[in-house]
Amino acid sequence: MSQPAADTALGMARPANRVADYFALTKPRIVAMVLVTSSAGFYLASSGALSALLGLRLLVGTALSAAGTLTLNQYMERRADALMLRTRYRPLPDGRLHPAEALVFGFGLTVGGWVVLATEVGWSAALLTAAVGVIYLLAYTPLKYRSAFCTVVGAVSGALPPVAGWAAAASVATPAPWLLFGILFFWQFPHTFAIARLYRDDFARADVRFLPVFDEPGRLTGRRIVETCFGLLVVSLMPVFLGIAGRVYCVVAVVLGLGMLFFGIAMAQRPNERDAARRLLFASLLYLPLVLLTLVLDNP
Repeated sequence: MSQPAADTALGMARPANRVADYFALTKPRIVAMVLVTSSAGFYLASSGALSALLGLRLLVGTALSAAGTLTLNQYMERRADALMLRTRYRPLPDGRLHPAEALVFGFGLTVGGWVVLATEVGWSAALLTAAVGVIYLLAYTPLKYRSAFCTVVGAVSGALPPVAGWAAAASVATPAPWLLFGILFFWQFPHTFAIARLYRDDFARADVRFLPVFDEPGRLTGRRIVETCFGLLVVSLMPVFLGIAGRVYCVVAVVLGLGMLFFGIAMAQRPNERDAARRLLFASLLYLPLVLLTLVLDNP
């Protein structure tokens, strides 16, 4: 191939690669999970005919805000990402995008999402979604390098999207949306601790202060996993007592909750075994969508 032809081919490929890099900044898999949890809250709060247009506006605003927040998170953590094997080839630490590009892109998405929610959905949903971003960026992200308490703060941020979804359709001044918050809150501990155990050496290189990173014997991590799995089992049954879920959901919540507890106990007994952490992580990835789907389908 001649040099001009090669330059032309490179020029044609570069925009596509840049689009992929910008897309990677948004962490699309996490955005998808946020949309699922937000949609569950919206559906459960909707009474009578479900407003498809309102739901679409909620999804657009939430997606923009989540994508922007996660982009800004990558901007803030670009130096730490460069130290870890699992993240060193992300667009920023690998140098494929300039930090200023990520900052402008993330800020624009975040503010755009808030504007859509405030003008097209409602102020309650917008403020709750803004709280997710503020807590995640200004509290959780810096705290990751200072204290294991970061997991608690991160769990609060990660548990708010279904409440924001609920706020788009109804008042959050009732127990129901906060039960969704509780399910998401407790679920994040075994999920996060399993990931932190699998990538403990990587996180240690970047001085990330997740509990499994410095709890080498793993006993404290094991206790926290069992405690939060038990808490997850208990809070997941509360929708049945409030009348927002039926018997099918009750059975599914018990089975899945006991499954999480089983794998949590197994990891507590073998805290330094990677296979135990891997099984707990897999169980957590199955648990959340199945519980939320059943709750939506078995809603009286």
